[in-house]
Amino acid sequence: MATFAYGRVSTADQNVDNQRLEIEAAGHQVDFWFADTVSGKTSATQRPQFAAMLAQIRNGETLVVSKLDRLGRDAQDVGATVKLLASRKIAVIVLQLGKQELTSPAGKMMLAMLAAVAEMERDLLVERTHAGLQRAKGEGKVLGRPRKTTHEQRAEIIAKYAAGDSVSALARAYDVSRANILGVVKPAS
Repeated sequence: MATFAYGRVSTADQNVDNQRLEIEAAGHQVDFWFADTVSGKTSATQRPQFAAMLAQIRNGETLVVSKLDRLGRDAQDVGATVKLLASRKIAVIVLQLGKQELTSPAGKMMLAMLAAVAEMERDLLVERTHAGLQRAKGEGKVLGRPRKTTHEQRAEIIAKYAAGDSVSALARAYDVSRANILGVVKPAS
């Protein structure tokens, strides 16, 4: 029976070398290696290389990953992925959890607890981010991308649009996109 390994990184400037080294250092002889460069917010089955691995791995073989979050985007996705693999009698080993095999009863319990903690950590991160944004707004900081036009230019654009200038002509004149001009003359409510 073959051993498969899967790694994932979020951006193109990262690589899976450390994950590969961790798996090999743990003593796993990997027959097939799959790796994605995709956001952790993408469910496991929507990741191209993970889907390719699922198509190739046979019932009764083994999948090794370095960390739990490689198996899904949240507790529900990780659980669904492990259930899918367990239904095919594929052993799932997560190095982060020691030698615990996730498809065993004890592994399932540990998986549920760890996935819930990981999801809580992500939720807390989102809360902290929102709190920081609210604080910054309260301090008067302008958030988002800098505007491409000045206040005076926006007033000119509105006046010229009202006088009959087209959106395309205004976009060319101010060297901005049509969407930018539309945002000035027809702001969202």
